[in-house]
Amino acid sequence: MRILFWGTPAYALPSLDGLHAAGHELVGVVTQPDRRRGRGSGLQPSAVKARAVELGIPVFTPERIRRDQAMQRTLAELRPDLSVVVAFGQILPPAVLQTPPLGCWNAHGSLLPRWRGAAPIQWCLLEGDRHTGVGIMAMEEGLDTGPVLLEESLAVGLSENASDLATRLAGLSARLLTEAVDRIAAVGSGRESDRHQRLGLRPQSSEGITHARPLGKDDFVIDWNGSALAIHRRIMGLHPAAWCVHQGQRLRLLASEPLVERLSDQLSPEAAALVGRWGGEQSAAAGTVLALEEGVGAVLATGGCPLLVREGQLPGRRPTGGTALLQQLSLKVGENINS
Repeated sequence: MRILFWGTPAYALPSLDGLHAAGHELVGVVTQPDRRRGRGSGLQPSAVKARAVELGIPVFTPERIRRDQAMQRTLAELRPDLSVVVAFGQILPPAVLQTPPLGCWNAHGSLLPRWRGAAPIQWCLLEGDRHTGVGIMAMEEGLDTGPVLLEESLAVGLSENASDLATRLAGLSARLLTEAVDRIAAVGSGRESDRHQRLGLRPQSSEGITHARPLGKDDFVIDWNGSALAIHRRIMGLHPAAWCVHQGQRLRLLASEPLVERLSDQLSPEAAALVGRWGGEQSAAAGTVLALEEGVGAVLATGGCPLLVREGQLPGRRPTGGTALLQQLSLKVGENINS
């Protein structure tokens, strides 16, 4: 199969590698242009571009594919049998969607129609979904509205963070895509409606639609007046970038556990042992350090039950947890973490 691959972040690499290993002819890779990453750094290629260069695949980096008709013509001249999209980061125009005779297919990291849009993994965790998954979808002009060819779900744990969940979903995407391409090839070309019927595509439900809006800077700031569970979901769902201010520095919060009695069976043994002492709402101001647990972390007051902060990172320092975290932050019981 001649495949044109669209993708940008590391999340897309297992899919790119899987299609390459399966022996398909990758006629090109389309990815976002090189960007500056980190203060003072030069332009850096996307993870997908770097891998494509290693594999010897031609790379195309349109700034805005919808407006770049010359690039659209260049990609059409590659004569792909189908296009595969995994976290590309731009919306494809109708002309691009209609070019491959076997269609354009997207590996989307949610159970559609839940979490259509840009950040399905993060919003799944922010909203406390107990299950998520991957859907292989036939692309159309609407945002993630196309019918689904393959779908598989995964259970989501209370303590799972976005980075770990993305790794699992990326692997699942790669496996399902490889299977999907084989099915699409077996059905062959023809009118889109006929191909979709032969493939047995499932239209998305008109109920349960949610949209994973792009995340803004304010989404990453911790508000200690929220509940322990809401703060925990923000820390884990936006890993590794949720933060608060501590002693004038931006402190990234990387791991936490809500000390909520009804969640005890989902907590670590260390956190579950603390629920008996701290498992109810506290009178202390939100953000107050209630306890320093050697080898575990800091117990902080919130707008509800306390939160155990287990891991964090100050600017220029390595991520650290337990006793090392307490020493690095120089916290004292009774002070506010934002002081």
